[in-house]
Amino acid sequence: MSDSSSNTEETAAATESAESGEGTAAAAARYTVVATVNVRSGPGTSYGKVGTVPVGAQVSISCQTPGQTVTGPLGTSSIWDRIGSGRYVSDTYVRTGSDGYIAPRC
Repeated sequence: MSDSSSNTEETAAATESAESGEGTAAAAARYTVVATVNVRSGPGTSYGKVGTVPVGAQVSISCQTPGQTVTGPLGTSSIWDRIGSGRYVSDTYVRTGSDGYIAPRC
């Protein structure tokens, strides 16, 4: 397991990436994360954890892809949001205003 300073660094890196809109167009829409969520290297919980995004953070979604079905604070879905290069979060943690796709498929 990681120590708390490592977790803090991962969270900071994920927040910076999410806030910078890495891999997205400059005018991309921003969406609010409704609960702290693990960022994964691919569209499922079996992919490695590469950081976290804290509740209330704003993320840009460059594209969306089907993946593992997850139940989260906003329901159950198999849609995963790409928030940066090799950085995915379940759409069930991001308030997009839709239960379907709102961005191009990855």
